[in-house]
Amino acid sequence: MSLSKIRALTFDTGGTILDWHSGFRDALATAGGRHGVERDWAMLANELRRRSLKAMLNQGRDGPPQHNIDDAHRFSLDAILKEEGLEVFDTADRQAIAYDAPHGFTCWPDFPPTLPKLRERHIVASFTILSYRLIIDTARANGLSWDAVLSCEGFGVYKLLPAAYARAAHFLQLDPSECLMVACHRFDLDAARDAGYRTALVRRPTEWGPEAEANDPKAVEGDYDIVVDDFPALNDALS
Repeated sequence: MSLSKIRALTFDTGGTILDWHSGFRDALATAGGRHGVERDWAMLANELRRRSLKAMLNQGRDGPPQHNIDDAHRFSLDAILKEEGLEVFDTADRQAIAYDAPHGFTCWPDFPPTLPKLRERHIVASFTILSYRLIIDTARANGLSWDAVLSCEGFGVYKLLPAAYARAAHFLQLDPSECLMVACHRFDLDAARDAGYRTALVRRPTEWGPEAEANDPKAVEGDYDIVVDDFPALNDALS
């Protein structure tokens, strides 16, 4: 199918754009070093991400959302530290891990130089479960210029609910078919496709760390409108 009618690229941001694994892992390791304790920090970083993500998806289905991602990072971290016997981590440690680290996540290196090229032809928006402030802070830290930030925090409903995708398109004043959802997560792309979006999978094989199995290794052309290994290839596919 032709991609000529696409007017906006809506980017999942946590994982697809931001390297959350390294940020959480390093913050946990720094706190551990302060207190002379050792753990598998990479494993705990991934557990923190899993719990936080689970706490966010589909909020708004059964009532107004009760927390944003910053809250989820903190209560997920507190639970993990208790389970791991790491109550020695103090308030400053917890702030550094659950708030400062994600608000300073770095981008995957192929995205910042590609973003201006994508913006030449399309509206480029962060469409995310992350908080407005987290996206603002990481954009400033990484020199990103989004045309728009569409946070589910302001929608009252979160991905993977169809209403979240409908509202993102509504605020862009576009039909969903004019929006290309760009993500490394099949669950996000599948929900966007069901809501009428076009879809692009950009693989991020080390999202869960360098030792993790590549995400969605079996995704092939035909599963989505575009399947590529990096952002320059996405730009080429849209040229």
